Amino acid sequence: MSADSSIDQHIVYSTAYEADIGAHVFPTEKFRGVFERLVAEDGLERALEPERPDREALLRVHTEDYLRDLEGGRHTERTIASELPITGEIVEWFMLSCAGTVLACRQALALGWAAHLGGGFHHAFPARAEGFCYLNDLAVGARAVQADGSAERVAIIDVDVHQGNGTAAIFARDPTVFTFSIHQEDNYPIKERSDRDIGLLSFDPHRIGGPTVTDSVYLAELEPAVIDILDDFRPHLVLYQCGADPYQHDQLGGFRLTLEGLARRDATVLGACHERRVPVAITFGGGYAIDVADTIAIHLETVRTARRIWTAEPQAER
Repeated sequence: MSADSSIDQHIVYSTAYEADIGAHVFPTEKFRGVFERLVAEDGLERALEPERPDREALLRVHTEDYLRDLEGGRHTERTIASELPITGEIVEWFMLSCAGTVLACRQALALGWAAHLGGGFHHAFPARAEGFCYLNDLAVGARAVQADGSAERVAIIDVDVHQGNGTAAIFARDPTVFTFSIHQEDNYPIKERSDRDIGLLSFDPHRIGGPTVTDSVYLAELEPAVIDILDDFRPHLVLYQCGADPYQHDQLGGFRLTLEGLARRDATVLGACHERRVPVAITFGGGYAIDVADTIAIHLETVRTARRIWTAEPQAER
């Protein structure tokens, strides 16, 4: 594998991600916002566009009955737990998001890193929706590269403020996929058991000084955990779900990370992977800042950090 200096081959995006979900806390315009800034400021000319995934790719993760409900736009016990409407446009967004994460995984394996300007829908279970998630693109991506033989061991490093409960449940009995989540324990959702969880409280009565999860507290927990996972599990691919919602001005999170702290978070994870020659596919996950420009800036910095870290040096085969 060799790195490609052109950013175009590292970026996956579709205009279909900006679906109409009505008045909602989820800013679907953030995907376009990051794309447009990469074009205007970083030399991106054309992103890779996903095509609808084949049914086999989805069925490696999701059940046939659930997919029929979703494609038919039916409100059933399997789809009703979603906190989004169910329309053809929204279903298409989630279908393409799965294909986008698969494409990002394959580009990462070829080039060292790739960023999907979307995806990260870690609450979806095999047979039901949850939260803002209809399909679990992280699981679909992991299964796709395992199925084609390009990666046997996959680690999902999830730094969204909410635990990736759907992902944890999907891979609960699978030793070939390592799930890690560092999240706010006293927040949505009902927790599943990842291979490794770090659940931090937004306020700890035993700690003096107010809000507990600041940059320094968070990074002190994150760095040794990531190093342990990479060195012990030795993944062939990392899926990095880098939600922007640990940010101090996020509407759905209780952490107090600054923009600088979030940049250090990304540098910690991506730098550790690069040092060990582990390819990384980035997905965006959550992000609900009071000012959507902050969410866009956080996601943009993640992509820029990956680009800075990866050089044109050959990637060693693992």
